[in-house]
Amino acid sequence: MSLVDSQSPVLLEKVVELINKKVPSSQAHLVADFAKRLYRNIASDDLTNRHDSDMYGAVLGLWHSFNEYKSGDKALIKVYNPEVPTDGWESPHTIIEIIQSDMPFMVDSVRMALARLGITSHLLLHMPLSHKRDNNGQVTELQKPGTRSNDNYVDTVFLIEIDRQTSQKEIKTLKSELVSVMEEISLAVQDWQSMRSRLQVVSEQLSNDYYPGSKKEKKEIQRFLQWLANDNFTLTGYRSYELTPVKGDYELKQVKDSSLGLMKNSVSDKGRMDSSLPEDAREITQNDRLLLLTKTNSKSRVHRPAYSDYIGVKRFNEKGEVVGEDRFIGLYSANFYNNSARDIPLVSEKISRVLEMSGFAPQSHAAKALLNILETYPRDEIVQAEEDDLLTVGLGVLQMQERDMTRAFLRRDIFGRFMSCMVYVPKERYNTLLRQRTQSVLARTLKTEYDVDFTTYFSESSLARTHYTVRLSQDHQDVNVKELEQNLIEAARTWEDNFERILQSTFGEANATRLNKRYATAFPRAYKEDVLPSVAISDIKQLESLNDEHKLGMVLYRAQEEKDDSKHLHLKLFHKDEPIHLSDVLPMLENFGLRVIGESPYQIKTADGDVYWVLDFHMLHTAGSLNLEESRETFQEAFALVWNGKLEDDGFNRLVLGAGMNGRQATILRMFAKYMRQIGTTFSQSYIESTFSKYPLLAKLVVKMFYSKFEPGTKGAEKKIEALHTRINTELDNVANLDDDRIIRRYVELIDAALRTNFFQQDEQGNDKPYISVKFLPELVPEMPLPLPKFEIFVYSPRVEGVHLRGGKVARGGLRWSDRREDFRTEVLGLVKAQQVKNTVIVPVGAKGGFICKALPEDREGMMTEGKECYKTFIRALLDITDNIVEGEIVPPKDVVRHDEDDSYLVVAADKGTATFSDIANGISAEYNFWLGDAFASGGSVGYDHKKMGITARGAWESVKRHFREMGIDCQTTDFTCVAVGDMGGDVFGNGMLLSKHTRLQAAFNHLHIFIDPEPNAAKSWEERDRLFKMPRSSWDDYNRDLISKGGGIFSRSAKAIELTPEIKKMLGTQKKSMTPNELIKACLTMEVDLIWNGGIGTYVKGKAETDSDVGDRANDALRVNGRDLNAKIIGEGGNLGFTQLGRIEFAQKGGRVNTDFVDNVGGVDCSDNEVNIKILLNGLVNNGDLTKKQRDKLLYDMTDDVAKIVLDDCNRQTQSISVTALRGTDQVKEYQRFIHHLEREHALNRQLEFLPDDDELVERQAAN
Repeated sequence: MSLVDSQSPVLLEKVVELINKKVPSSQAHLVADFAKRLYRNIASDDLTNRHDSDMYGAVLGLWHSFNEYKSGDKALIKVYNPEVPTDGWESPHTIIEIIQSDMPFMVDSVRMALARLGITSHLLLHMPLSHKRDNNGQVTELQKPGTRSNDNYVDTVFLIEIDRQTSQKEIKTLKSELVSVMEEISLAVQDWQSMRSRLQVVSEQLSNDYYPGSKKEKKEIQRFLQWLANDNFTLTGYRSYELTPVKGDYELKQVKDSSLGLMKNSVSDKGRMDSSLPEDAREITQNDRLLLLTKTNSKSRVHRPAYSDYIGVKRFNEKGEVVGEDRFIGLYSANFYNNSARDIPLVSEKISRVLEMSGFAPQSHAAKALLNILETYPRDEIVQAEEDDLLTVGLGVLQMQERDMTRAFLRRDIFGRFMSCMVYVPKERYNTLLRQRTQSVLARTLKTEYDVDFTTYFSESSLARTHYTVRLSQDHQDVNVKELEQNLIEAARTWEDNFERILQSTFGEANATRLNKRYATAFPRAYKEDVLPSVAISDIKQLESLNDEHKLGMVLYRAQEEKDDSKHLHLKLFHKDEPIHLSDVLPMLENFGLRVIGESPYQIKTADGDVYWVLDFHMLHTAGSLNLEESRETFQEAFALVWNGKLEDDGFNRLVLGAGMNGRQATILRMFAKYMRQIGTTFSQSYIESTFSKYPLLAKLVVKMFYSKFEPGTKGAEKKIEALHTRINTELDNVANLDDDRIIRRYVELIDAALRTNFFQQDEQGNDKPYISVKFLPELVPEMPLPLPKFEIFVYSPRVEGVHLRGGKVARGGLRWSDRREDFRTEVLGLVKAQQVKNTVIVPVGAKGGFICKALPEDREGMMTEGKECYKTFIRALLDITDNIVEGEIVPPKDVVRHDEDDSYLVVAADKGTATFSDIANGISAEYNFWLGDAFASGGSVGYDHKKMGITARGAWESVKRHFREMGIDCQTTDFTCVAVGDMGGDVFGNGMLLSKHTRLQAAFNHLHIFIDPEPNAAKSWEERDRLFKMPRSSWDDYNRDLISKGGGIFSRSAKAIELTPEIKKMLGTQKKSMTPNELIKACLTMEVDLIWNGGIGTYVKGKAETDSDVGDRANDALRVNGRDLNAKIIGEGGNLGFTQLGRIEFAQKGGRVNTDFVDNVGGVDCSDNEVNIKILLNGLVNNGDLTKKQRDKLLYDMTDDVAKIVLDDCNRQTQSISVTALRGTDQVKEYQRFIHHLEREHALNRQLEFLPDDDELVERQAAN
């Protein structure tokens, strides 16, 4: 925004105040007026960050220069960097001051000079000043703008701020350029009237000239010259030449004193011989062409930065011979370019003749179209070109209309100094890149060392026209226009053109047409700038292969620019519908040993609405050398498996590229690492990964050993394994780090201990199974945690992991859905230890299994669905490597190499989290045609439902009743207080809390809530618990709070703190005002109460000498209390592992009544065993046809109560036996001691592991009675 007609800024007012204050009063008013005029049109933005003192200094300096200048002299030019010490002001820019008598062209010419030197102007102020001076040349009056008289002067002042010039050489060069420009302006302006008069005279003299050509042509030229003289040509120079014969040659020489304007700068008395001119120029000099119209070979430095126009008018003698030339230089005015072609002499006639030459009927469409082409054609070209050339161009352009083609039309100027190149392309093709390519092609073809000038013209036509002017070298040869045009066509060929062409050659016309419609506008600009069309064709093949089932495609490649051994790689990913997130991909690539150093994402939108994403990763392979051809397929397969969750995303994947393994081979090492973690290795998985990354050869040898041992059909397996042992031991000598050595040796030990695997089995579709199971003989594995099971199966997949431990060939036990991902085997090992004791009354030894789900959804429904799928995988993995019995004969599993004896007895049961899964297991048993049928898993729809029977809780309640009875209390008729672990949705908790209507449940907790009822009503609370038990998936939050006694409530375990009511304080025996949820649970566990009933999951009581890490249940570390701190009278262990053995001992030593979990909850195991044995018996009858399946099922159902009675009788008698033994007390210590010694000799007992007292402690206990 300028300041014209607006309020004067305060800053300018302050400048005027400084002038009035500091400048002598005689000059102050003049300087103030000067300042106001100078800054009148300055933009407000240009005043930002300026200081009044600096503006004052600039004005005063310019004023002094203005006063110093003598009007009519050469321009006064100053270029300097103002500084306060020397100039009284400063500026970050270099300052230019110019004072010059007012004349045209100065502003444009100054700007052009700065542009030529590549200098940016930050402020350019200029104004013509009408003024008067005294006899000493000092300014005495500033007059009204525009005033001109004989007694005043009009000078123009410039104040310019430019890029700071730091060296005196730069300042000197700039000043020299400005001085030269101002001199040229002066020459042109001073002689302008003389040159104009001379042009008029030359025009008039044509009437009496001896021109041998037609009078009509002469008249045309005469009108054209007169039109130019009428201010339609800006004259900058003139000279007259004479042509005289000299000894077989002609000499062209300047006429003395004829030079005007800029021609004065090149006056010479030396002529130029005609023979020294180029051939084209010699021909022009001698022929009878009257008017010469072309361009000079230098750009104008005045008015416009264009090549100066050359107008030459020949003179002839009486013989019609050329004797001289009048030469004018300058620039055509705006009228020449803007007026209608019909209004310009010579131009109008030329166009008419071209139209006539075309043969088109007047007013026809073709004639009108040709006229439009000519009228919009560059005027310089019309006046300079021959009519034949114009017709060729016009017809050529006419033929191009609405066609996708490129044409070039070349014309050399009459002296051979320039080539005019008119290039037409479809408008949509034109862009800066095409223009630059065309300039490059023209410069290369025409062998010029100069810049190629261009002017582009757009109209309503479908074509874009660019006029290129090429200055030619002296040795220029003829041009093959067709070849040039072909090169220009190639330059104009777009990415889309090449894409369509390659598409046709690749897919054929029909498919190419379809694909082109689909992808023509699909690729974004960034993609086309980065990717070659040929590569895009390859990408389309990938995109076309994607669908809803197969959404990811990929290509691992090395850029053509890279050497074959380069570590720089590219991975291009193709994905359908959704973008690929970097946070998902980068860790995967890092785990493959690829460090991402760049990424280019592209969104591809097809014409039919499909959306694809292409990501091109530039990566560095961090491991050793890589043979890409050998590794590409294995990497791509492995990456796809990782992406789809079928292969884990971890550092073992580095072996795919680092050791040449495929993804499944790397899984062998991963599987063993997972197992090692469960059996208590001290090394983390990442450390194990790094070991094999450092020693890829050893990784391959370990995998090879596994293959040699278990791949079906391997010949000479034993010798191969022995040889591999030797080779590995030899290679281990080169391993410097002891930890790395131990890790690799542990792998070898595990393979040696492995007996079977399903690794080489395939599914019905012929694909590798997505899970692996391996059977081990634990006694062959050093440092295995005790107790040692006889057999162990480890199951691994990206989705699920699990173990199944068996004490012997004939063993059974439940399968648990564990939530202890880090140490689920520790949990299962503790359970199997208890199971061994439970099974003493049924089968010889016990078994136990457990699995964890590795990718559980957040929602409950999704979690349950995933849990079932993981359970199915676990069951299949166990059956995959278990022998079957068909018609009494052992049938080994398919594609399993066995290194052990026949092993067909595998029976499972329900446990925590799998209570309703028995039908699933039996369904898989049927799928495998397993000999046990639905005896494989007890319970289920055709079996004994433990929760419905309440058999586990009822069996444990036999222990509770005996404890109470031995205290003289009948808990079935007498109220008693209780604290419990669990909720009514659970089997053991729910059934247990309904076995006596006299249970006064004061406190209970699960993983979500804490239930407190300080003074419960036994009858009403029993009814409410019964309601919750019957409600599917109930929680404590569903409990009717109106039935809770005063002061009680249901509290969330996620609460920050819980306020304690007086009633709760009384119940807990505390004075605290509030507790955290964990503190409240601990207080409940240690409160005075008759019974603690464990019907939940977790270990909550330990011995004082034990640490939480010894317990191995991290989830409940914050809740755990010591056995000695319990104030309950009785412990009922309906659930497993609620107490450590030392915790029980501490509790018992202070007078508490407790058995163990493996005694209390034996009912479920006993019931399952009865069911399995009954089914095995009855299934034999069914198979022999003696019993139908329906009859068998009815018989099983009818026996439910009988089986329950048998089980409860076992439970009762077992507790009775313990009580009787305990009653005999110290009398039997010696007998116990002999029995312990016997078991130790048979290696059936580890006294330390079972926390049994040694002989000395037994003697001490006996002495203390």
